[in-house]
Amino acid sequence: MGSTQVVGKLKHLLHPAKIGHAGTLDPLATGVLPIALGKATRLIPFVMDDKKTYEFTIQWGYETDSDDLAGKIVATSDLRPTKKEILSVLSNFIGQITQVPSIFSAIKIDGQRAYDLARFGKEVRMKPRFVMIYRLELLNSDETKANFVATVGKGTYIRTLAHDIAHALNTLGVVVRLHRTQDGPFGIHQAVSLDDNLMAHIFPMEKVVSDLPQIQVDILTAQRIRYGQRVKSESFINLKGIYVVICMNKIVALVEMKGGILHPQSVF
Repeated sequence: MGSTQVVGKLKHLLHPAKIGHAGTLDPLATGVLPIALGKATRLIPFVMDDKKTYEFTIQWGYETDSDDLAGKIVATSDLRPTKKEILSVLSNFIGQITQVPSIFSAIKIDGQRAYDLARFGKEVRMKPRFVMIYRLELLNSDETKANFVATVGKGTYIRTLAHDIAHALNTLGVVVRLHRTQDGPFGIHQAVSLDDNLMAHIFPMEKVVSDLPQIQVDILTAQRIRYGQRVKSESFINLKGIYVVICMNKIVALVEMKGGILHPQSVF
């Protein structure tokens, strides 16, 4: 199933007031798909901004228009890289790199998904963009394929990464397996099937923001923040970026700290 199908099934099973997913998974991909229910849907942008870890397999020797098994073969190559050759190029893909995503990606162009335009035969031109690769390792390889693990930032396309690795090795390749093992604070060891007792596996919102810095406030300050009011304090003067405001062990809001002033971004 794709991410949208998972959300649809959970709507039917749980009947939440609101529901959303954090980080699209292609129909050919497996692994962790965080689902937010109710007010927790407000946290989705923060989960999607977090790091994600994937295990993936590149099969050498051909290229498709989608860079995975779902596409049509557009080119072939007889060249097969050795383990030594693969290791020699990986450092070029660690850190901030430039990607040109596949036309079969979920990126929106003039309000429409690129893959929808491509499937209807319309010309799609993808713009280069910067993405962050925190970790890229070769797990093992043979004459036909290689297995990797990568930890990446927001907006990184593993299919595109595989395409670019193959080209750096003067050959061609496609992703034949893609498995997400970590999505923000959620790992594969926490994942459950749709057939499980889902209500028993719902995490509190505090779990999602556990990696963000926190500010403890009193009840009166929490009330001001819940009304959307900005709060100024000398104790905030050196704080910058996104913080979680906590009162009595419960999330009050996600706020941005600027110039000693607390700016509510998402209030609970």
